[in-house]
Amino acid sequence: MKPEKALQKFFGFDAFRQGQDSVVEAILEKRDALVVMPTGGGKSLCFQLPALLMEGVAVVISPLIALMKDQVDSLKKRDIAATFINSSLSPKEQSERLRELAEGVYKLVYVAPERFRDGRFVQTLNRVKISFMAVDEAHCVSMWGHDFRPDYLRIGEALDRLGNPPVSAFTATATPEVREDINKFLRLRNPIRLVAGFERPNLDFRVVTLNKRKEKLARLAALIERHKTGIIYCATRKKVEEVAEYLDDWDISHIAYHGGMDDESRIRAQERFMKADCDVAVSTNAFGMGIDRADIRFVVHFEMPGSVEAYYQEAGRAGRDGFPAICELFFGYRDREIQEFFIDGNNPGRDLITKVYNLLRNLAESDSTVRLSLQAMTKELGPRTNGMAVSSAISQLVRMRIIERFDIPGARIRGTRLLELGLAPETLPLDDAALAEKKRRDSNKLQTLIDYCNASECRQSWVLRYFGEREFSDCRRCDNCRSLSPENLHAPDEKELLVLKKALSGVARMSWKGGPDGWRPRFGKMRIIDMLMGSKRAEILDKGLDQLSTYGLLKEEGSAFLKDLFAEMERCGLVLSTGGDYPMLTLTTFGDAVMKGECECQMAWPSIQKAASLEKFDKKSRKSSRKKATSLFGDDEEDEVGDPGLYQALKDKRSALAAKHHIKLFQVFSNKTLESLVANQPLTKEEALVLPGIGPQNARKWLPHFLPLIAAHKAGKTL
Repeated sequence: MKPEKALQKFFGFDAFRQGQDSVVEAILEKRDALVVMPTGGGKSLCFQLPALLMEGVAVVISPLIALMKDQVDSLKKRDIAATFINSSLSPKEQSERLRELAEGVYKLVYVAPERFRDGRFVQTLNRVKISFMAVDEAHCVSMWGHDFRPDYLRIGEALDRLGNPPVSAFTATATPEVREDINKFLRLRNPIRLVAGFERPNLDFRVVTLNKRKEKLARLAALIERHKTGIIYCATRKKVEEVAEYLDDWDISHIAYHGGMDDESRIRAQERFMKADCDVAVSTNAFGMGIDRADIRFVVHFEMPGSVEAYYQEAGRAGRDGFPAICELFFGYRDREIQEFFIDGNNPGRDLITKVYNLLRNLAESDSTVRLSLQAMTKELGPRTNGMAVSSAISQLVRMRIIERFDIPGARIRGTRLLELGLAPETLPLDDAALAEKKRRDSNKLQTLIDYCNASECRQSWVLRYFGEREFSDCRRCDNCRSLSPENLHAPDEKELLVLKKALSGVARMSWKGGPDGWRPRFGKMRIIDMLMGSKRAEILDKGLDQLSTYGLLKEEGSAFLKDLFAEMERCGLVLSTGGDYPMLTLTTFGDAVMKGECECQMAWPSIQKAASLEKFDKKSRKSSRKKATSLFGDDEEDEVGDPGLYQALKDKRSALAAKHHIKLFQVFSNKTLESLVANQPLTKEEALVLPGIGPQNARKWLPHFLPLIAAHKAGKTL
């Protein structure tokens, strides 16, 4: 059967997308392939289709259990014989699928790279004909990539043991450097190389400078209200849970997803989102690989990610149906600290790696194994030890073949086996130069992402240039293209000019006289904005900045507007940033002249849309006691409810139930539901069922614990 006919028969498509046909042809010719194709470009079809036309079984190596299940379920719906073998299956189920694999039942089998440590699995593969190996998310093989996974380094050895079948490597984002690592570690032989265009013309890329939690929440509320369906990426598990509770408080249908959840919960959450049972996913970067929901209308990064590669891959999950979608990055300078913590955790030095190895030697049992969780190891190493760094140290030792990790039957933790017991800790064969270089590159990747956020050119063009494309044009959709379009550039009118001069005067009052441009910087942008806003923070008052004539001069404009205004002032050359880790801002000669009314400037005046969103959020907050939502994020505000005593009693009961059942607070009742119980004080299940957030299931499970408290309160009894 010809590929075009198979494409129609099995997948229902009339024609290949750009680049797919040449990859399919190469695989059918049993050539190795290295394919870089953007998210939504159709990578999976490139190996699924030839697997159906070739003799034998295609082995697909994939990093995530949820990703495997999603793709296998999709293939089964098309009556394609496919399966996965991973740790989510019982030993009996694994044995059954191995038997069926040996009998030739399947055309595709999905496995994680760790599976090649299983002798039975490798023996089974040696008894069957392998049509080719497909390595999905191949960038995981490179320590210079954004998602390095040491187990991917074992794939080359596995290929040798299986007679070196043809190999196809697929990834969505890889710089030329990462591509060379893929070629090297997967031992590709004269592969066809396809680097498809990274351009996503239907996506609207935006960067919004938001440092305060309230501003981020307001912006997020406006985006969800307008675009309905999307993904919110957070940097940490804790932030995922906080944002999820905020969404729950707003009655927004959503799932939460992060690596701290058990496999069953993650799979259940992903299935809900894929089946469109909910509109929004809030997640760490653990969510998304292989996600093929076409109607995602927005992707928001609540905090900035650590690299351009990670950002573009995650943002690219929007608009896979080809219709317009929004990709918005909330850029906060303080978010950099989170990513720098991750960089430290991902790059342990010789000292920590040596300590981890020494600990393993001391804890090893007679069979040279250690059955201890990473959390327990971290605790053994002392209270100030970075748990992430311990995990990275383990990965380094695995990479050096000094230890190996293995699954413990019936346990959620993995064990560690020492392969080099006699090696003295001080003689570990560590490449100190490579360790330092890895950390330097990770830091550079973060700085490059910050450069992207600060860029004034077309964002799509910036990204395409970063990935090595040579031909591109401005997208005319992103925030920069819109602000720089001729129709948006104009000389400020009388009112705008007054605001501009006040802002420039604020910069002048917080600069020194002198220097090549007539001014020398003293303070950073945010400090100047705080002063213009009339902030009462200690950093302002202690330095006497509240005594300046410009103090509080632009308070009515709002900080969100001022951040946009300062970004435009910098783009126009009115002010100059020193750059570096602690950038300071000062006037330029041009800015000085505009401030004094000696010349005019053309600029794109910032939109007031952001300020309007904040005002709308504040109104909603007052209307429905939304101060509780912000308190989830650390604000020390008292909940404004009609009966604080009863409300506190209900909160205490919720906390006790959540602790007993090992679940989150909002999984019992949200803050909004507790408020409603306080306001209405129902005494029966029937009375409670009409309240927001109470349905038949949680009424049956949780309500009996709360109704007696309400009844006792109404009877005047002490709670």
